Amino acid sequence: METTSSTPVTPLWDVFPQRTLEAVDIAVLVLYFVFVLAVGLWSMWKTQRSTVKGYFLAGGQMVWWPVGASLFASNVGSGHFIGLAGSGAASGIAATAYEWNGMFSVLVLAWLFLPIYIAAGVTTMPEYLQKRFGGKRIQMFLAILYLFIYIFTKISVDMYAGALFIQQALHWDLYIAVVGLLAITAVYTVAGGLAAVIYTDALQTFIMLIGAVTLMVFSFVEVGGLEGLQTKYFDAIPSSRKENSSCGLPRKDAFHIFRDPVNSDLPWPGVLVGMTIPSLWYWCTDQVIVQRSLAAKNLSHAKGGSLMTSYLKILPLFMMVMPGMISRILFPDLVACADAEICRKICGNPSGCSDIAYPKLVLELLPTGLRGLMMSVMIAALMSSLTSIFNSASTIFTMDLWKHFRPRCSEWELMIVGRVFVLLLTVVSILWIPLVQAGQGGQLFIYIQSISSYLQPPVAMVFILGCFWKRANEKGAFWGLVIGLLLGVIRLVLDFIYPEPQCGETDLRPGVVKYMHYLYFSMVLATISTLTMLVVSLLTEPPSEEMISRLTWFTRGDLPAKTDLAVSPSPDAAKGVCEAERPALQIDISIASENSSNDNKCPANSKGNSKLLTTLLWLCGMERKQQSAENAAAAKPEPLPGAALEEKPLVKHVLNINLLLCVCAGIFLWAYFA
Repeated sequence: METTSSTPVTPLWDVFPQRTLEAVDIAVLVLYFVFVLAVGLWSMWKTQRSTVKGYFLAGGQMVWWPVGASLFASNVGSGHFIGLAGSGAASGIAATAYEWNGMFSVLVLAWLFLPIYIAAGVTTMPEYLQKRFGGKRIQMFLAILYLFIYIFTKISVDMYAGALFIQQALHWDLYIAVVGLLAITAVYTVAGGLAAVIYTDALQTFIMLIGAVTLMVFSFVEVGGLEGLQTKYFDAIPSSRKENSSCGLPRKDAFHIFRDPVNSDLPWPGVLVGMTIPSLWYWCTDQVIVQRSLAAKNLSHAKGGSLMTSYLKILPLFMMVMPGMISRILFPDLVACADAEICRKICGNPSGCSDIAYPKLVLELLPTGLRGLMMSVMIAALMSSLTSIFNSASTIFTMDLWKHFRPRCSEWELMIVGRVFVLLLTVVSILWIPLVQAGQGGQLFIYIQSISSYLQPPVAMVFILGCFWKRANEKGAFWGLVIGLLLGVIRLVLDFIYPEPQCGETDLRPGVVKYMHYLYFSMVLATISTLTMLVVSLLTEPPSEEMISRLTWFTRGDLPAKTDLAVSPSPDAAKGVCEAERPALQIDISIASENSSNDNKCPANSKGNSKLLTTLLWLCGMERKQQSAENAAAAKPEPLPGAALEEKPLVKHVLNINLLLCVCAGIFLWAYFA
C-alpha cells in the first residue's frame, strides 16, 4: 500500500481544496436568489390563488412552455446531478436508460392518461381512484402511501444530494444553509401555490440548462471530445488498487446501455420492461407530474409541455452522465477509489466515492463566476424538486385526507390547511438532515432508490387497469394493491438485512436477493398484482355505470349525466365543498379585515390586529377581490371538462408530427447507444 504515500495528497484527503467562493461567485448566487424570489412574487401577483383550483391547479391557465419546463425541473432534482454523474463515473452510461425511458413515458401521459384525468375532472390521483372504484379505502391507502413515498424517498434523496454539495463543496454550515434555502422556497410555495411553483421552475430549468451545458463544454474540451472520453475512460484506474482483483477497473461494457441479462448491473430485459413500470408510475400517475399537466390550459398545451420535457430528457446523458465519466478520467484516485479505507478517508463512504464526481468537476474546471453559476444550478435543482413535492404533497393531504375527515369544510379552510401543511413539510425536511448525515454512507440512498421499484409497480398496474379496462372493480384494485405492496415490502426488508457485499468480498445473500435483480423483481411484482386484480375483479360484481362513465379511455367522451349538470355549476360543488357555507365565511372575513379598524367591538388593539390580519391574508392571497371573485363565479359557470379535451385540427397535427419525431429520436438514441 506504499503507493498512497507517494500521491501528493494531504493526510486528511481534502477533496475540495478551494474553501471559498470568490466575490464574483457570491454575487452570482445572490443575483440568482433575487431573481427566483422576484419571479415567485411576480407570479403571486399575477394568478388567482384564493380558490382551491387557483392554488392547487394554478387556475388551469398555464401555457405549454412553463408546463414543460416545470415537468423537467420537478423531475431533475439535485439527486440527478449527483446520482447520474456518480453512476456514470462508476459504471458508464447505463443509468441513462432511466432518463430515456422517461422520454416515452411522459408522452404516454399526455396522449393516453391525461384525456382521462381531464374528463374525470380530478385534482389528485387518489381522488381519481376514488371516483373510478368508489369506496374510501383505496383513496386513503394511496394518499398515505404517496405521502410516505414523498417524505421518505423524494425529500430525503434531494436533501442528501443538496447537503453533499453545500457541505463538501462550499463548507457552509449545513443547518443554516438548508434552513435558509427552505425558508426561501416555502415563502413562494405557501403564498403563491402551484402557479408560483411552475413559473419559478421554468426559471430554474433555464438556469440549469445554461449552467450544465457550460460545464459539459468545459469538461469535453478538457478530455478532447467524445473520442477522447471513449479512449481515456478505460485507463481511469486508481493508483491504490489491489493488483489481482477487478476492483476499481472501469466496466468493459461502460458505453453500452443494454447489458448482459444475467450478470450485469442493469440487465437489458429489466431495462426494457422492469424499468418501464416504475417509469410509468412516475410519469403517468405521480401527483407531482400529473398536477403540472392538469394545470395546463387545455389538452394541446399539456401535450406541448410533455413534448418539450421529452426533448429535454435527451440531455442528461451529455449533461450529467458523461461529465461524471470525465470526472473519473481527471481525478481517478478520488472518484474511482477502490480501497474501502481510502474511500472512507476521501468522502466518508467505504463503498466508493463516485458521488463526488460532479461537485469535483464544478470546483476544479470552471473559472470564477461560472462556479457561482453552477452552485446556483445545484441549488436550483434542489429547490425546484422540493417545491414541487411540497405543493403536491399538500394537495394530496388537503384534498384526500383532510376532506375525508371534514367533508363539509369550506374552501377557506382547505386553503389554510394546504398552506399549513407546506410549512409542516418544511420542518420535516429540516429534521431529515441529521438522518441524512448519519446515512452519509451513501448506501442508504441506493436503497431509497430501490424502495421505489418495490412499491411502485402495484400502484402503476392499478392505474393502468383502472384507465384501460372497464371491468376492473374496487375489490380487485384493493387486493392487487395490498398483495403487491406486501411482496414489495418483504423484498425491501430482505434488502436491508442483506446489503450488497463490497467489491472483493464473498456474496452470502440468499438466492432470491442475490440472483433476482430489482428490475426483474419489479416485473414479477407487476405481473402478480395484475393477475390478482384480474382474477378478483372477474370473480366479483362489475363496477356500476357511474364508475365507468368519463373515467376510462373508452368512456372519456361520454356526456356527463343530467344530474351532474344540475348540481355542479362550479368545480367546487363537484368536489363536495358545501356552497352555502363558503361565501358567508369568506365575505365575513374580508369584511372583518376591511372594517375592523373602525369597528367598535374591540377598540383596544383592533388597529394592529387588522393590519396584521390583512397582511397575512394578502401573503396567502386570500383577501383580495373576494366579492369580485364570487360575482365572477356566479356569472360564469365553469366549462365542462369535455371542453378542455377538444383540440384544433391544425394544432393536433403539429403535435402528432412532433410526437412521431420525438419517438423516432428516442428509438434512434436507444439503438445507437445500446
